Amino acid sequence: MNPLENLIREMIAENGPMSLETYMTLALAHPVHGYYASKMPLGESGDFITAPEISQMFGELIGLWCVAVWRAIDEPRPVLLVELGPGRGSLIADILRAARVAPDFLGAIDLNLVEISEVLQRWQRGALKDSPVAARWHGTAEELPSGPAIIVANEFFDCLPVRHFVRSKDGWHERLVGLDGEERLCFGLAPDAEPSLAAPGEPGQVIEAGHAGGQLMARLAARIAAQGGALLVIDYGYDTPARGETLQAVKRHRFADPLRDPGEADLTAHVDFCGLARAARAAGAEVHGPVPQGEWLARLGIHERAAKLQCYAVGRQRAAIDAAVLRLAGGGHGSGATDMARLFKALAVTQPGLCPPGFETASP
Repeated sequence: MNPLENLIREMIAENGPMSLETYMTLALAHPVHGYYASKMPLGESGDFITAPEISQMFGELIGLWCVAVWRAIDEPRPVLLVELGPGRGSLIADILRAARVAPDFLGAIDLNLVEISEVLQRWQRGALKDSPVAARWHGTAEELPSGPAIIVANEFFDCLPVRHFVRSKDGWHERLVGLDGEERLCFGLAPDAEPSLAAPGEPGQVIEAGHAGGQLMARLAARIAAQGGALLVIDYGYDTPARGETLQAVKRHRFADPLRDPGEADLTAHVDFCGLARAARAAGAEVHGPVPQGEWLARLGIHERAAKLQCYAVGRQRAAIDAAVLRLAGGGHGSGATDMARLFKALAVTQPGLCPPGFETASP
């Protein structure tokens, strides 16, 4: 039993079963034993790999996207450039490198990174050691200074905790984390039905509610609507209303039991893009997309960028470029998309009247 599991067991023994949302928050963000407080999750030696680790082209295209958005919002000075959950710093480093084509944009940037992990902050500082722009770090998005902002959230919303409600004969009961007869962590249901849920359903059906993600989106969208700018969300999830559970634990690139060794595995859930869009519109912002990642990257020119890089590549470099494009965006030119190109989606939330690159033909 690890220290965090022992702490969670003590909390349950004293206060009763806890919500899945509370359990996920502790497992991921406990200041001492949480996954992001104590682990290096990314890379081949970690638990998973994100798009910026696959190819620099991903970050370069987003960097040019940021420049285009800045020009479209009348080039405010300063403009906050924000990344939520920057990982090892690969994406923001690639964004800033690509943005060198627009020195006026670089000169306007007030760089802010939202990161709770001290381990990852050290990696980010290393990745930005030669950056032309000084960075500031914050523990939460609420700590960001005011002003127009271009915010990038790549694989961030999937890490926010969710709640589960399971249909029984008398209504929807919240799924809780408690202790079984051998004092091991286990799932159970709240004894009383949730009065706020009146949706029909069959026994055993699950509703996965991303309240934390919706609340954060509402705050960010209200800020953008009032102060200007755009938010780019890239994550895996669904873009039509759905039921069912998507909670998963990943450890060393393999699926794991989410209740085993809390704090030792990454816990995520698929992003409800419908819910994020509703929250953003209700806050007064405009919503564009979501668009499948492969289609969005193709619109931004990833296949053309890869062809240009191929002109200077040899041998294994050429093969690596082809593999990266296939994984991120599919083959293009009518060929089938990869799981990542289909499942991952891009969503933009903007100030009124702005249509950002890659979303020109996307239906809201």
